[in-house]
Amino acid sequence: MGRYRTPTVLAAASLLLTALCAGQAPAAAPPGRVDLDPVIAEQLDDAITAAMRKAAIPGVGVGLWIDGNDSYVRGFGTSDKATGVPVKTDMYTRIGSVTKTFAITAALQLVDDGKVRLDAPISTYLDGVPGGEKITVRQLADMRSGLYNYTEDPRWLATFKADPHRAWTPQELLDFAFAHPADFAPGAKWEYSNTNTVLLGLLVEKVGGQPLHTYLAQHVFEPAGLDSTSLPTGAEISSPYVHGYTNFTPDGSIVDASTWNPSWGWAAGAMISTMDDLRSWVPTLVTGRLPDGDRLLEPGTQAQRLRMLPTGHAGVGYGLGIAELDGWIGHNGELPGYETIAVRLPQARATMVIVVNSDVDGKFGSLSSLIANTVTKIVTPKHVWSLPSAAQPNTVPEPTATSPSAPAPAPTPAPSS
Repeated sequence: MGRYRTPTVLAAASLLLTALCAGQAPAAAPPGRVDLDPVIAEQLDDAITAAMRKAAIPGVGVGLWIDGNDSYVRGFGTSDKATGVPVKTDMYTRIGSVTKTFAITAALQLVDDGKVRLDAPISTYLDGVPGGEKITVRQLADMRSGLYNYTEDPRWLATFKADPHRAWTPQELLDFAFAHPADFAPGAKWEYSNTNTVLLGLLVEKVGGQPLHTYLAQHVFEPAGLDSTSLPTGAEISSPYVHGYTNFTPDGSIVDASTWNPSWGWAAGAMISTMDDLRSWVPTLVTGRLPDGDRLLEPGTQAQRLRMLPTGHAGVGYGLGIAELDGWIGHNGELPGYETIAVRLPQARATMVIVVNSDVDGKFGSLSSLIANTVTKIVTPKHVWSLPSAAQPNTVPEPTATSPSAPAPAPTPAPSS
């Protein structure tokens, strides 16, 4: 039977890591094995708490699952500084550029259906893309199109900063991107750009014949059993949710960004999910198989998705809407107030999900990467998460001048994806 149809490691910022670890890391586990015994769990509790304290992180959710074996699932700190409600692992959160894994899956499903060709020019399907006759669908998916990243446009940044509740259309976002010349010839190199995924979202809508949020709900979320995952059409977020804190404000003050409108990220970074849904999604994403054993993508398409090409950043490869960092495969994401990592280490049959309700990265770099580094130093010392800051995916630039989540430095860092 074919696949059942019905719906960041780089997303919206780069992952600059600082290792913070309490106590001695345990001896490396045998190849292919990860232990999560009570001693390890206590070490993780202490190390994560120490990292949060040093980096002033309000709240963190950490999940580590070993197939058919142990798990470590914890919430730390507060989800809402106004009420003091603690972080709980079933809360909804904004996932930034992890959205790209879903949007590009939808485009690849259309490839499997014979409706889209990976190596066809995007001009075959969409009008108005500068140089679109030379940019392929594949180059959009693997971040090699050369198209300018609209979230780095100074005018767009100023507009967003002035009114983060504004609703954006995909075409408005593309207008900012297309006002700039291409950064390089298609295929010449790798460069993270949210523009690429917005175009693929429009491709899915046009060829799939449905709004992107509807297509994803029917063809990705439903067959994958993701009941708590959605692409909002506005600023809505389901309850209970984690409040996200950012300093991407005119005066640099830290505010609650949980009701800011993420439409500026759309297909590149606007989705909402939970730790448990992401725990289920990551193995599906990495294997191309649904929980019931059916296919999410055809094997040949999945193999192309996982063909990691160099990014120019040591240790980081990028495929079709999916990244690899020292064996960990998946994506990360960042946008004002939120950071997420959702990845899998296949050889250990391990899945890791990290959510952080702040993007006030400061001297520690990406906060989610800090936590991931802390966790992996203890649990998988041979596969430590350490993403270069310049390789971190953002939906929008970040609040600090050296945005750890932006794949490329922005004039004035802000939200990412």
